[in-house]
Amino acid sequence: MSAIKFRVLPSSYEQTARDKQRRQWNKALLILLFLLPGMIVFGLFVLIPIPQSFYFSLFDWNGLGPLTDYKELGNYTRLLNHSIFQSALLHSFVLMLLSVLIQLPLALGLALMVGRGKTHGKRLFRIILFLPYVFSEIITAIMWRYVLHPDEGLLNMVLGTFIPGYERMGLLASRDTVLIGIFAVITWKYFGFHMILYMAGLQAIPADLEDAARVDGATEAKVLRYVTLPMMGSTIRLSVFLSVLGSFQQFAIVWIMTEGGPVNGSELIATYLYKFGIQRFSLGYGSAVAVVLFAITLVFSLGYQRIILRHDYALDQS
Repeated sequence: MSAIKFRVLPSSYEQTARDKQRRQWNKALLILLFLLPGMIVFGLFVLIPIPQSFYFSLFDWNGLGPLTDYKELGNYTRLLNHSIFQSALLHSFVLMLLSVLIQLPLALGLALMVGRGKTHGKRLFRIILFLPYVFSEIITAIMWRYVLHPDEGLLNMVLGTFIPGYERMGLLASRDTVLIGIFAVITWKYFGFHMILYMAGLQAIPADLEDAARVDGATEAKVLRYVTLPMMGSTIRLSVFLSVLGSFQQFAIVWIMTEGGPVNGSELIATYLYKFGIQRFSLGYGSAVAVVLFAITLVFSLGYQRIILRHDYALDQS
């Protein structure tokens, strides 16, 4: 008699485990296929240019031909000793401080007024205040360049109509006032964005907590100080983070309105990079400026997230 062979069938548990693992692999493969194009673009245009820029910054290179004139850290020495770059760095810090100390409190105040105040037509206020952020930076710069024109500007025309003996002023034509004009335009453009962020943070605060504080005898100022603002802490910290990075990376508005003038009075790091690096075909020197700008933003980003935003990340993960 021939031997009888028995076939051991897999258990239902093993089959289910294999099917689950196969589905997980298929899901991971599908996600990878969708992410791959974006990862390739991000790597080619963001990650690879970072070490490439540092390498270029070691040469005196005009962007054409091979890299032959090795300068070591000569571009960085020239950069740090250049008075115009020092002014550009100072102007960037000034805009950053003005944004944090004036623009963000203004946006927070408007958010509190529109979000918590008993104002009629709140939806209309939100649309009007957020509308400037919808405009592109180029359109904003062209529009405000006309408004602030020293001779035919809309601002001087309106003020001259209502103020007898008014003398025309040119905010963008003087080194003493050009940064004020630039900051006013940037504030007009971006405070609506920060206002929407604050309003979103306000909506996440239960109104019962504020009402309970009022019932306990707290004034509106104390409710704002001890209840509303502390619970909006994560939103405020995020807004400060975005505002600081945006101030250092500002380019289009300043370049279209003043090109860094008059007499480098509104020069920022980004406009300095474009003017002394790209326009003058000094790509090695421009790469050094880009590396310095990247280092400033990277150090701030890592330090801010490590020191300030660490608590918010811990709360999100818990």
